[in-house]
Amino acid sequence: MKDNIPPQPANSFRITLELFRAEKRLDNVLLLAIKQQNENLDLREISRSAYKELFNEGKIQIKGQKARPSSAVAKGITYVDILGFKQKRS
Repeated sequence: MKDNIPPQPANSFRITLELFRAEKRLDNVLLLAIKQQNENLDLREISRSAYKELFNEGKIQIKGQKARPSSAVAKGITYVDILGFKQKRS
C-alpha cells in the first residue's frame, strides 16, 4: 500500500506527527513536535500566545482544512502544515 501524502501548501512548514496511540488534543502534541524540530528556529521559539494565534487565524492545517486545538489526533501518521513559515530545503 502506498502512502497518500497530501500536497504541501506554498509558503508552509510541514510537521509529520507519528503517534503510537491516539491523542485527545492536537495542540499539545503539535507544540511538543514544534519544540523538538531543528529546521525552523523561528517556529521552534514561538510563544504560547503566538502559537494560539496560528490556530485562531487558520494557519495550522491538516489536509488543507483548518485545524482546531481541541481536535483529537488518530494513531499513525498525520501531516500538519503551518502557513507562513518556510520549510528548510537541503
